[in-house]
Amino acid sequence: MRSENPLLEMRGIVKRFPGVLALDRVDLEVRSGEILGLVGENGAGKSTLMKILCGAIPRDEGIIRIGGQEAVIRSPQDAHALGIRMVHQEFNLVPKLSVAENILLGRLGGAWRVDWSQVRAEATAVLERLNMPLDVTAPVGTLSIAQQQMVEIAKALSARAVLLILDEPSATLTDHELETLFRVLKGLREQGLGIIYISHRLEELFAIAQRVTVMRDGRTVATRNMTEITRDEIIRLMVGRELAEEFPRLPRSAGAVKLSAANITRRGIFSNVSLSLRAGEIVGLTGLVGSGRTEVARALFGADRLDAGTIEVKGKRAYFRSPRLAIDAGMGFLTEDRKRQGLVLGMSIRENITLARLEALGPFGLILPAREKLVANQMVQKLSIKTPSAEQYARNLSGGNQQKVVLAKWLFTGCDILIFDEPTRGIDVGAKAEIYRIINELAANGAAVLVISSELPEIIGLCDRVLVMHEGKLQGELNPPDITQEAIMRLATGTGLSAAV
Repeated sequence: MRSENPLLEMRGIVKRFPGVLALDRVDLEVRSGEILGLVGENGAGKSTLMKILCGAIPRDEGIIRIGGQEAVIRSPQDAHALGIRMVHQEFNLVPKLSVAENILLGRLGGAWRVDWSQVRAEATAVLERLNMPLDVTAPVGTLSIAQQQMVEIAKALSARAVLLILDEPSATLTDHELETLFRVLKGLREQGLGIIYISHRLEELFAIAQRVTVMRDGRTVATRNMTEITRDEIIRLMVGRELAEEFPRLPRSAGAVKLSAANITRRGIFSNVSLSLRAGEIVGLTGLVGSGRTEVARALFGADRLDAGTIEVKGKRAYFRSPRLAIDAGMGFLTEDRKRQGLVLGMSIRENITLARLEALGPFGLILPAREKLVANQMVQKLSIKTPSAEQYARNLSGGNQQKVVLAKWLFTGCDILIFDEPTRGIDVGAKAEIYRIINELAANGAAVLVISSELPEIIGLCDRVLVMHEGKLQGELNPPDITQEAIMRLATGTGLSAAV
């Protein structure tokens, strides 16, 4: 049910912030019955453009047309009235309210009486349109992330959306859940909706989109049919250059064991996990969502207490009752949720970088401002953090640069055992290559690195050895040349033989 006439036209969109030209005459077009991929490096202007479309911020110049008619969008209410709805990475749902209440929130009925049978009927009808059977009386907080995402999409459809915007929709989905999402989106496309699909995972665009628009430095650089472009061409358009080898490898060799764990156990979470990390080595830890990967990392770092097992750091028995003790032993942990657990978003880059080692900034508990600024500026330069200054708030940085700030924080502590949990989640292709380069340099300089990731190409391309978990147990270890997606998935699904590590 695809139309060649544009459902949405954005022409010559300009947006200025103090000292910054965020959008420079951007054009964007979406047709009815089309899924348009929207890609670009962090900071390319995608979020700013979508905020303008959704009425969150005003444009300075340019024209927006919906269905051929010029549209005035001054607020989210204006956008909603035009049928524009966005599903954000962080869902706008009320956990304690039911599925039905969330879907019809703000449109539950009259001021004096709510017809709950009608509310449930409408919610059920829109979920049936998605071919997604859910109990509409269940509290949203009891649903999985994938099911909550479907509630968000249902909420948009119930409000008669004609244009649906999805921002990194696959970030926390399993492969099976992603297949379900694709099935739903294809169904909506056939019903005539226009869909903007924003993602850093380029392979998804080839599976779901008809066209792709590429942004760079606040400009539209190209719009192409997916059948007429390659992944490498998209990357070149995004970064403005040929990207060097995606997974660079520096000369290095494994040295002494820096961290080892023997039969560590948290009852009901994981059991009898044993592993070792050597200097100069990058070890991968992977498995399906819920296999216990992150929980093992948290236990190694002292964030969660163990029920059994032992940990040794640099040959000495370690008893980590808190992360502070792990930090003192030379460990650093880049968590999967950098915004909530890795950074203080309301603090500056300078303050975030020095936060874990304030005692190094002056005697007797004093913080010497000149020393703190020097440390922060050195880290900004060393890790090529893109920012006007170290006084910039962490919340204003792109995902890739936020991740570099978290890494700078741990490097300032002097740690030489590093755990990266989903190090490139929500990061664009160019920034991923930088993170991979930094991880390789750390290992080449003698650090022991553990990388936890759901992205198998990342695990295969980056790691010297790969450990695979299944349902709380370490299912096996893979070494070159046996590190393949097929071998990893056999172990991750429990169909491969368990092996001692």
